[in-house]
Amino acid sequence: MKLCRFSFNNKVSYGVIEEGAVYETDSPFSGVVKKGEGRRLEDVRLLAPVEPSKIVAIGLNYRAHAAEFGKALPEEPMIFMKPSTAVIGPEDEIVYPSHMSHRVDYEGELGVVIGKRAKDVRVEDAASFILGYTCFNDVTARDLQGKDVQFTRAKGFDTFACVGPWIETGINPLDARIETYLNGEKKQDTSTHDMIFDVFKIVSFVSHVMTLLPGDMIATGTPPGVGKMKPGNIVEVRISGIGTLKNIVVERA
Repeated sequence: MKLCRFSFNNKVSYGVIEEGAVYETDSPFSGVVKKGEGRRLEDVRLLAPVEPSKIVAIGLNYRAHAAEFGKALPEEPMIFMKPSTAVIGPEDEIVYPSHMSHRVDYEGELGVVIGKRAKDVRVEDAASFILGYTCFNDVTARDLQGKDVQFTRAKGFDTFACVGPWIETGINPLDARIETYLNGEKKQDTSTHDMIFDVFKIVSFVSHVMTLLPGDMIATGTPPGVGKMKPGNIVEVRISGIGTLKNIVVERA
C-alpha cells in the first residue's frame, strides 16, 4: 500500500495511491479508509508523506561505507537528530547554504516511518510499530560536519531532509536496493542487506533512548558513494519496492 500526503485546490490531505489514482483518507495512523472519488496522480502535488515531530538518523550503518572511510564498525547504532523544519517533499528544492558551507553532499537512505507510540520496544516486536518505508536524502554540509564535530548544524539546515514520494507498507526492509543518481549518473547502489544494524534493531535501540511518536522518522544510514552536489544538480534516491524521490539543488536567495 502506498500512503501519501498531497495538495489539491489548496487543500492538504492524506491519501492512498492505487492504480495511478489518489484517494483521500483520514490520517494513516488511525486506519486507512478511502473517501470519495480518486484523482489522477498527475493532477495533485505530492508533499512529504509525513510531518514528523523528530527525525532520528543513524550514522555509519553500512559495512562498505565504513570501509570507504576507513572506520571501524560501531558496536551500537550511532544516532543524531535532524529537525522537523528540514523536511521537504518530492520535487521540492534543496537550498544550498552558501553563506555557511561550500561542500554539500547527498546521502540516499531508507527512511522508516513510525506508526504508533514506541517506547522500550523489543527487536522481535519492532515491525508492529512501523507504518512503512520511504526514500530519504540526508543532505549534509560535509565541511561543517568535520568542523563542528557534532552534526546538528551540518545536518539541520532547512530543506536538508528530503522525504518521499510516499510511504510503502509492503516491502522487505532487510533486502531493499538503494540507488542514488546525480544528474542521471548512478552514484550509490547497495542493498540494505549490508546494514550493520537492521531496521528492527534500530527501532528497538532508538525506542530505548527516546519515545517515538506516530509519524516520527528514522533515517537508517547511507551506503558508500556519497558525494557533493551544487546548485542546478538533480538528485534522485531510488529504492526497490518504493519508488523515486527527486529534488533539485538551488542557490540560496
